[in-house]
Amino acid sequence: MPRSRPAASRPLIDFEAPSHEVAPRLIGVTLLVDGVGGRIVETEAYDREEPASHTFGGQTPRNAVMFGPAGHAYVYRSYGIHWCLNFVCREAGHGAGVLIRAIEPTHGLDRMRRRRGLDDPRLLCAGPGRVGQALAIDAGFNGMALDAPPFELVAAAEGHPPLVVDVGPRIGISKAVELPWRFGEKGSRYLSKPFRR
Repeated sequence: MPRSRPAASRPLIDFEAPSHEVAPRLIGVTLLVDGVGGRIVETEAYDREEPASHTFGGQTPRNAVMFGPAGHAYVYRSYGIHWCLNFVCREAGHGAGVLIRAIEPTHGLDRMRRRRGLDDPRLLCAGPGRVGQALAIDAGFNGMALDAPPFELVAAAEGHPPLVVDVGPRIGISKAVELPWRFGEKGSRYLSKPFRR
C-alpha cells in the first residue's frame, strides 16, 4: 500500500548507498544536462537482486555501466524508441541504479519544447522517455560521470519548504511489482502517473 513520508534534508547525494535509499533523496534535486532540465519529481530504484532490474541476470555489454562505479549515467533504449536515464548506485560490481522518471522543467524550456514538439510544460518530462527526449539524452551519455559537464546536480535551496515524498510500487514492469521502490513529490503535477491513494 502506498505511503507518504517527509523527505530527508538535501546533503550531497551518496551514490554508493543502496538505490532504494538514493531514489527518494533525489526528489527535489535539480538535474541539468548542458543547462537544460529541472527538479527531479519522480524516480524508481532497481537492484540486481530483484528480477525487474536489467542487472538481475548478470553483466552484459548492454548493462556493463551498471556494474561500474557509482555516480555515473546508465542510458538504455526502451522498446527501441526512447532513451532512458539512470544513475548508477552502490559499489562497483554491484549492479544497481535509479531511473529518472519525471522532472519539473525549469531550465531551457524553449529547447525542451523544440525537442519534444509540444508546448505544455506538464508533458515535457512526465515519463522516462520524455525526460530523455527533452534533455537530448542518447547512447553517447552512457557511462558519463554525473559530477561533471554536461551533467549538473543542484541541491534544493536552503530554506526551501520541506518536500513530502510519496512511495509506491514501480510501474511499467511485470516482475517484483510488490516492491515500494517508486518515489515522487507529493502533489506534483509533473509526475508521469499519479500515485494510488
